[in-house]
Amino acid sequence: MTLNVCVVGAGAFVPTRKVSNARITRAIPGWPAERIEEKLGIRERRFLWDIDEATGRAVPPPTDDGHYYPATNTDMCEVALRKALSQSGVDPRELDALFVVTCTPDAPHFNHDAMELHRRLELREDAFALVVDDGCGGTPYVLDLVKKMMDGGRFRSVAVVASAFTSPLVNREVYMDELPPAPGRTKALQGYLSMYVFGDGAGAVVLQSKPGAPGQSGIVASFSGNAYADLVIRKGGGLLKLPYQPGRMRPADMAFVVDGFRVARSYPEYMQKCLDTVLGPRPELRGDVRRYYFHQPNKRVMDAFVSRAGLPPDAVACNVDRYGNTSAAGMLILLAEDLESGRVRLGGGDLVLVAAVGANVHYGAQLIRL
Repeated sequence: MTLNVCVVGAGAFVPTRKVSNARITRAIPGWPAERIEEKLGIRERRFLWDIDEATGRAVPPPTDDGHYYPATNTDMCEVALRKALSQSGVDPRELDALFVVTCTPDAPHFNHDAMELHRRLELREDAFALVVDDGCGGTPYVLDLVKKMMDGGRFRSVAVVASAFTSPLVNREVYMDELPPAPGRTKALQGYLSMYVFGDGAGAVVLQSKPGAPGQSGIVASFSGNAYADLVIRKGGGLLKLPYQPGRMRPADMAFVVDGFRVARSYPEYMQKCLDTVLGPRPELRGDVRRYYFHQPNKRVMDAFVSRAGLPPDAVACNVDRYGNTSAAGMLILLAEDLESGRVRLGGGDLVLVAAVGANVHYGAQLIRL
């Protein structure tokens, strides 16, 4: 009997505030509202913080109201993680490690968000707590890392939390600026596209080593990889682009700027590689995959890949049209929602596939028997 790395719980948090295309374009004018749904397939996104359409700025929650919760990235992660732990029946003190995958932490240094979760949940002193600065492809990338660690026997229980916190970034000056053309390109990149695409949310999974026959349960196949392309660009925030160094910064340097052309070209290439790598050696399992949890850059790009790959559309979970692109959190939110609705069941033997590519570039996939 071997030990299999199993998903034993999942949880998610998505804000209730719906921001329509009409509202976001009044705050950040660029495209007409109708064009967003036409080109991206996104009708609305969910924001934790509100926005002021007149000034084009985020509206933080009141700081003197201790009842406003969740209000931060760490808060969202805590809600998702507590739900995952509750579903799993795992006590927080059983966790050997906690990984937070995000590129929008509350504080950028010293593993702040992971350490704060460690404190709030009262994890053991020797339990690791690390923030992984990553975007859309970061979740399966870290899941592959965790599986390899757990296969080695050092960790028995691990939590992976992923989040996207876009709403505080709303800023007309920043996102209406543009980045000059990159070498070999003739067109500047517009920041406002990112404001139309992204939304807020957090997802979490708890993994635990359990005895069983190989492939009977848990992660059946896993891999991750690295490539090099600036799918999302954010030049500011590091030591090379400090705001108080005159002439070194422009407003768009503080924006997360999506290179839509590169995303549309790269997504099908790496997503197909994900499918081929985990399913290619196991052709007998292709027809058994009940649900696909893909990164959703936008609905049009994902739908085009699903059609090209010949996958049944009703087997591919999707919420990007309602929530926006929730980056690394998206796949875990989808899984948690399916578990909550009964679409798939833990311990039921359902075969699911998680896959993603993003940012600069991490990609990866897991074939999982729940």
